[in-house]
Amino acid sequence: MSISELRSLLEIARRAAHRAGVAILEVYNGADAPSVRHKADDSPVTRADERAEAIIVEILRAEAPDIPVIAEETAEREGLPGQAPPRFWLVDPLDGTKEFLRRNGEFTVNIALIEGDRPVLGVVHVPALAETFAAAGVGTATRQRGDTAPQGIAARPVPRRGAVVVHSRSHENNEKLTAYLATLDAPTTRVSGSAIKFGLLAAGEADLYPRFGPTMEWDTAAGQAVLEAAGGSMTMPDGAPFRYAKPGFRNAGFFARGR
Repeated sequence: MSISELRSLLEIARRAAHRAGVAILEVYNGADAPSVRHKADDSPVTRADERAEAIIVEILRAEAPDIPVIAEETAEREGLPGQAPPRFWLVDPLDGTKEFLRRNGEFTVNIALIEGDRPVLGVVHVPALAETFAAAGVGTATRQRGDTAPQGIAARPVPRRGAVVVHSRSHENNEKLTAYLATLDAPTTRVSGSAIKFGLLAAGEADLYPRFGPTMEWDTAAGQAVLEAAGGSMTMPDGAPFRYAKPGFRNAGFFARGR
């Protein structure tokens, strides 16, 4: 894929994420608490998830009709394909629905483009903070705040002492996380929801993000694309490359890190 084609697709994904973010905030800022239903895996979903996904899918299909879309809520209703296409969009319309329901602002819209088994483009939009992390290749990672122009960002070298470890609230008391922290020299921790953690690494505001529990590919693909474009990395716990288009689109644990 040419650089110009990637840039064009990145802007399509950015526009779709921003439009979805507007719809999410309409629900988030509404007077009434959003109604919640639970999927088969007991994870919550709201009308904000569904409205955001409908907007994203419509834009992606209209502006890039040759690229299939695999999106979380549609997959829950219709099932996942038995085999992934060679190139496809991977969409989480509202990553961090629990954070959305807690009203702490730490939820994102994630859109990635997968080529083979690698994320080559990613947008992580944080509607409540009016921030967007985006990238389409090495050295292209940016952070956009509000309506200002995107600014380049880069992951920082991971320090030997005092590394900032970012993790989710659900892992605060995780024994594996505690054991991992014990292997580091004077680490500090920072709690953050959803794919914002990848943005913090990419922007040089955190150093390490260990994940010991399972996730789905749409949770991580956009963030990985941004992090790697910023000079960071993401691997399996054994150091093997972190791949996509796996059976069931399900991830095991991983380690994401700065430069």
